[in-house]
Amino acid sequence: MLMESSNRTPSTRRGEGHGAKVAGVLAGAWHHLPPRLEMSVDALNDITLGLLRSKTGALGWWRVRHSPLRTSAGAVRLREAYHNHGFQAALHSRNLSRIVTRLRSGGVEPLLVKGPAIGRLYPERGLRPFGDLDLCVGPQQYRAASTILRDWTEEFSPVDLHRGFGRLYSRKWDDIYARSQLVTLGGIEVRIPCPEDHLRFLCLHQLKHGAVSPLWLCDVAVALESRPANFDWDQALGPDRLRADWIACTIGLAHQLLGVVVDNTPVAERARRLPSWLAPSVLHHWGRQCQADYLAPELSPGIWNLLVRAPQTVVQYWPNPVAATIHLRVPFNDFPRMPIQVVDASTRLVRFCLRRVTGRTMAADVQ
Repeated sequence: MLMESSNRTPSTRRGEGHGAKVAGVLAGAWHHLPPRLEMSVDALNDITLGLLRSKTGALGWWRVRHSPLRTSAGAVRLREAYHNHGFQAALHSRNLSRIVTRLRSGGVEPLLVKGPAIGRLYPERGLRPFGDLDLCVGPQQYRAASTILRDWTEEFSPVDLHRGFGRLYSRKWDDIYARSQLVTLGGIEVRIPCPEDHLRFLCLHQLKHGAVSPLWLCDVAVALESRPANFDWDQALGPDRLRADWIACTIGLAHQLLGVVVDNTPVAERARRLPSWLAPSVLHHWGRQCQADYLAPELSPGIWNLLVRAPQTVVQYWPNPVAATIHLRVPFNDFPRMPIQVVDASTRLVRFCLRRVTGRTMAADVQ
């Protein structure tokens, strides 16, 4: 919806308020020594559930662990998440080594994105949790990789296997692979995108999904602050002006919501001048996860659920302004988003019905 102050409902304003508190806790939380946090115990308790749901509980604990809040009920839950994510990171690290070794023995060279690929830049690996390992392979190797992983599903961490990169990222597989680099993860060298391609991917990936996860914006912040001195901005932004502006706006969100410094970037002016609806929309969706009655969208809703739970379905699956903008390939500007959301929702409904009727599935590009 258009996030104008005159049209905001009390629920929307409450969501933005909670979202702003989430942003306040996470601002700079990825630093070795995070800035001092000024927040009341009640405020932290109000958003603890949202931090846990968005997998930023460990970062929340990293921010409050040396503050007077560390003994509060909310902080105790964040500390538990910190320990749990640390254990899971160690387990995934071991399994990553086994997975990559198995794929290479079958002639497949994977490229790791998100998760541990960006988590290695955090002060501790467990601060960047993930539920699966995102591995991309060349289109010609996808079938072989699928067969290898299918035969070892009981042995490994969950793997989200992708056939190259989707059209949204506007990059050819061969080019991304040629620029990729080897880093040591889990005691083995693993191939990841170069800093420019990875920042581009992190920005566009979260926009595609509506920028609903504060963890993804923390990833962008970490990637920005960890970029090398010879970082090629032309390579990261690319020649397409629309996508370049999308990336600039994502960096602007990291600047405005998480306090990332953008003075020494070519997108500084745009980062300070975002559309009026963009940041409030993101904060609203962050804040919704703090509410006890929050419903996360199902990836594959059954047709019965869609029909029987029609009112809830409309609310649960209604595209947010960010996702609709990306899906319809339109610019981030101050024009109202509601017409864009209506068109996007209608298009999605038609595609959903066609897939149900024909039994077709979508290609396994990076999601």
